[in-house]
Amino acid sequence: MSTFKAPKGTYDLIPPYSAKYLAVRDAISGPLRLSGYGYVETPGFEDVDLFARGVGESTDIVTKEMYTLTTKGGANLALRPEGTASVLRAALEANLHKAGGLPVKLWYSGSYYRYERPQKGRYRHFSQVGAEAIGAEDPALDAELIILADQAYRTLGLRNFRILLNSLGDKECRPVYREALQAFLRGLDLDEETVRRAEINPLRVLDDKRPEVQKQLVGAPMLRDYLCDACKAYHEEVRALITAAGVAFEDDEKLVRGLDYYTRTTFEFVHDGLGSQSAVGGGGRYDGLSEMIGGPALPSVGWALGVDRTVLALEAEGVELDIPAATSVFAVALGEAKPVLFGLVTELRKAGVAADISYGGKGLKGAMKDANRSGARFAIVAGDRDLAEGVVQLKDMESGEQSAVALAEVVEVLRTKLA
Repeated sequence: MSTFKAPKGTYDLIPPYSAKYLAVRDAISGPLRLSGYGYVETPGFEDVDLFARGVGESTDIVTKEMYTLTTKGGANLALRPEGTASVLRAALEANLHKAGGLPVKLWYSGSYYRYERPQKGRYRHFSQVGAEAIGAEDPALDAELIILADQAYRTLGLRNFRILLNSLGDKECRPVYREALQAFLRGLDLDEETVRRAEINPLRVLDDKRPEVQKQLVGAPMLRDYLCDACKAYHEEVRALITAAGVAFEDDEKLVRGLDYYTRTTFEFVHDGLGSQSAVGGGGRYDGLSEMIGGPALPSVGWALGVDRTVLALEAEGVELDIPAATSVFAVALGEAKPVLFGLVTELRKAGVAADISYGGKGLKGAMKDANRSGARFAIVAGDRDLAEGVVQLKDMESGEQSAVALAEVVEVLRTKLA
């Protein structure tokens, strides 16, 4: 064993388990690719101010959880703790909003980093698939994204998740609510850190999970009572469109999400089989984020779904994903047959058949063990005598049946059998 281990709070993805993660990423991105979303990839680190401004100075992410570093040139960088700010920065830098045809629809997949107390479902390095629709204020976009996430989860076979929905108002009505909430919070017995947070962003206090804080929040003013007519109408349209698509959701007036940039629609996907880390994903509308990071006004909406959390949710429900074996055909070469079978394996791969061969000069017994282990449906076995006759032995690994097939016909026979 190596003297080195993965850093605390991180994990390695190892086959065959890693195939689950690939399947989840594919399932989440599938509906997006069918809905006009193009793939975007951003660097693993960014200017620290991008997150300080975008995610919010008062959030735990910025104050406690960001991995920051100073380069030799003196630049202050941070490993990305979330995807939205980076994707919006990339879209602005590439002037995608000027290319015509808003919204700009983008999806992404990658690793994110937060210095958190590690526990099941909460890691310091985690994987997400996300989607952003940039540059349009339209309830149909908010609804589209919620429906696509629901579709992705159902495609995977996930059933016991719930969608929580709320509206956070906009720059017209939220300041009025903010003042009312601050006045209420000032009358409570809160610790110094929470008092400071209440002054910067009082909505974050509603999100505090500690029972002693939640107890004091009974009777706090509710945002829904302060929404302006425009925000109410917008939210009702989002709700109506989701309902018309047959997607169930629950109204949750305390839902604020952990980032400062959200406005109006905010939502979370939760799974009750995951204990305290019940959120598997979430998102919302962030109409002011572009201006916060120095861009023009670009109302936008998006979400990110946790790949690790989704895998845990599938396991909690006992859902087995239908993941095909990595290898369909396994070649076993005896005597001097290796070069011929190696050529045959190369041909099969070119024809789109997943094929492998036994390495390391093993005998028949050891090589057949490799064939079994690979999960291959068929084995091709050949020795000197077979090749002299121009055939290979094709063995069905399920039934055990074996038959001779002409060397020139092997690729076509296997393609037909595997189709």
